[in-house]
Amino acid sequence: MGLREWSLGGVLLSPFLIYALLALLLTGLLRFGLQRVGLARWIWHEALFDCALYVCVLAALTAVLGHW
Repeated sequence: MGLREWSLGGVLLSPFLIYALLALLLTGLLRFGLQRVGLARWIWHEALFDCALYVCVLAALTAVLGHW
């Protein structure tokens, strides 16, 4: 995919927007999985953990998909 802009009806869209939305979806799925397995009870500060998990997922997506 790369980090090139997309033209959608004459409007240039950054692929980072798509990465951010995909990271939000993956973070939600990971949080749901952690709750189902029972590991969520070990999280001390849930909001801080969610933010850190989102940043890590977004960085991983950008690193992996940004080179294509």
